[in-house]
Amino acid sequence: MQKLPLLWLALASTLPAADIAGSWRFTFVNFGEEFAPAKLELKLEGDKLTGNLNEIKLEGTTRNDTLKFTATRLNGNVFGVFEGRLTGGELRGTVKMADDTSQWIARRAVLPTAAPQTRTFAPTAFHRFFSGTIPPALHINPGDTVRSTTVDAGGRDAKNQRRSNGGNPETGPFYIEGAMPGDTISVKFNRIRLNRDSAGSGGRITPDALNAGYIRDAKYDDKFSSQWKLDRENGLAMLAKPSEHLKNFRVKLQPMLGCVAVAPPDKQTFRAGWLGSWGGNMDYNGLREGVTVYLPVYQPGALLFVGDGHAAQGDGELTGDALETSMDVEFTVNVISGKESSGPRAENDEYIMAMGIAGSLPDALRQATTSLARWIERDYHLTPNETAIVLGTSIRYDIAEIVDPQVNIVAKVSKAALAQLRD
Repeated sequence: MQKLPLLWLALASTLPAADIAGSWRFTFVNFGEEFAPAKLELKLEGDKLTGNLNEIKLEGTTRNDTLKFTATRLNGNVFGVFEGRLTGGELRGTVKMADDTSQWIARRAVLPTAAPQTRTFAPTAFHRFFSGTIPPALHINPGDTVRSTTVDAGGRDAKNQRRSNGGNPETGPFYIEGAMPGDTISVKFNRIRLNRDSAGSGGRITPDALNAGYIRDAKYDDKFSSQWKLDRENGLAMLAKPSEHLKNFRVKLQPMLGCVAVAPPDKQTFRAGWLGSWGGNMDYNGLREGVTVYLPVYQPGALLFVGDGHAAQGDGELTGDALETSMDVEFTVNVISGKESSGPRAENDEYIMAMGIAGSLPDALRQATTSLARWIERDYHLTPNETAIVLGTSIRYDIAEIVDPQVNIVAKVSKAALAQLRD
């Protein structure tokens, strides 16, 4: 009677390993709460298992429907030792990290296969926060194009009717199927167009950009009007009630979006005036029609927000408000799988651009320069010495944002300069 179990075990050891190769959506589980989502990629060669948990390398073995692997950080330190089993189409198990043991679960990542389509989305609600806790307004697939509208920073729409409280109310969020932490999304803005003939701006220079003497001496007129008329036909803006010296003052219309964001990491929530590695209220006047914005993914589906249209804006948003107005927008979204970025990046026909967002101008400049250097080293296979030559001769800086809780500096290099590089 004892031979049957032994025979069964012998037969079981020769059974093919369960099909666990491929892409999985991974989360840790503690006290019934799932957290820290990530992309799990597994490869099998016989009973040898390799893969990645985002940027963390995995090596281990499988036997039938069980697996065991060690996860190692890029610096060589062990992240944790995982054990698990395939049960009901899910991978479940435990992980030992230092002196702590947690549970984990992974579900198959089903990538969209539908042909790209154009979706028209008419928002009925707007959100004044960037957060992964906000239910998606629309699910879209990679390659899809969305046509929609935004309200202005005060919540007014194309008919100048109030649709939301003020504070940069956002359109979205848009859930992008297949986007997972460890990926990057690209958002190509095909159209950013004015949809009304009025705008409002600030009428005082922000104190952050002034010395104390100017602030003390400035005699501001409380009755001064900084409301604008937008001449869309001729592409110009002028004050609706100009003072004597500004009767002939005209500004070229250059529509842009102040806010482009994904949901921040974990369960963090930020007001729509904030900005960070997830994008947000970046207020960069280079985010115009034709630009492609790249953002790191922190939450499943990324959860994309857009808003805060500006008819025109000088560098830094010096008065605290640009020419705030509503917009018609059209954008196409894609997922760059398995490629992380440290923060927002962008490109247009002329430049690639890396944004540095920090609490001070020097810190933001360092972040922007570092991000741009790493970008061209990765994509053009440059050494640090070669990067120094390229950026030392060709880099340009834009001061994008100085009035919000964080500063935004943009480092950029022309595609004409990069076209000279050899693989």
